[in-house]
Amino acid sequence: MRIHRVLAGVLTAMLPCFAPAQQDTLKEIERYRQLLQDGNPAELYEARGEELWKRGRGPKNASLERCDLGLGPGIVKGAYVRLPRYFADTDRVQDAESRLVTCMVTLQGFTIEEAKRNPFSGTGVPMITTDPFSGVGQRSVMTDLVAWIASESRGMTIAPPMSHPKERLAYQAGERLFYYRAGPYDFGCVTCHGDEGKRIRLQSLPKMDNAKDAQRAFGTWPGYRVSEGELRSMQWRMWECIRQMRFPELEFASDASIALITYLAKKAEGGTFIAPAIKR
Repeated sequence: MRIHRVLAGVLTAMLPCFAPAQQDTLKEIERYRQLLQDGNPAELYEARGEELWKRGRGPKNASLERCDLGLGPGIVKGAYVRLPRYFADTDRVQDAESRLVTCMVTLQGFTIEEAKRNPFSGTGVPMITTDPFSGVGQRSVMTDLVAWIASESRGMTIAPPMSHPKERLAYQAGERLFYYRAGPYDFGCVTCHGDEGKRIRLQSLPKMDNAKDAQRAFGTWPGYRVSEGELRSMQWRMWECIRQMRFPELEFASDASIALITYLAKKAEGGTFIAPAIKR
């Protein structure tokens, strides 16, 4: 018992030292992030995306310049911060990627399978190596397009609509999925994003019930990841989180993925969108 009292006394005496050390660590991590912001390679993806938007592709050799992202055919400026949203022509709530799939099918003549091909760039992700319609090879057409579309909302306020019943239903489904725990480790989104002060290595984990955390998290995707040398979309972020939780693979542009993104977008409402950002 005496040893326990001594140890308790030592720990109590050391506690005041931990807080400054933790603050110093957080300051250095923030400084590291600020240094990364110079020379964002996402600009290369944005340039390719704008060119792909205007280029004739697919069996119809048509561009995407008449694609309606929610603000009217061909209007890209400000569209990303108003997604996901309900679209009457598909009778679905759609995010940027799923809406692009629709436009590639209806305007360019791709099949759904072709439009969904290579949704993410790089290694360690579901993809095939050839897109016969694009001439882009192993690059992801979808990633480039999303990078440019997102960049056209940079500096704007995140404002997903929630007036249609299906938008509200998507939000509710996303909330249920966020708190749902299962799998071999009983993980859920809430495991990493339900408490303050959590971190994986140099990456602080936002608490999604905290408005500032949610705004900073949602408002910086898509993001160029220095550690991977690739730009990653919000669809990828959902896919990767689900993979790390050891759940069954999340289908690209599925209703489940869109529901989660709808929930996160609503939690981030009112924040400033600064993506594509650069990340560790």
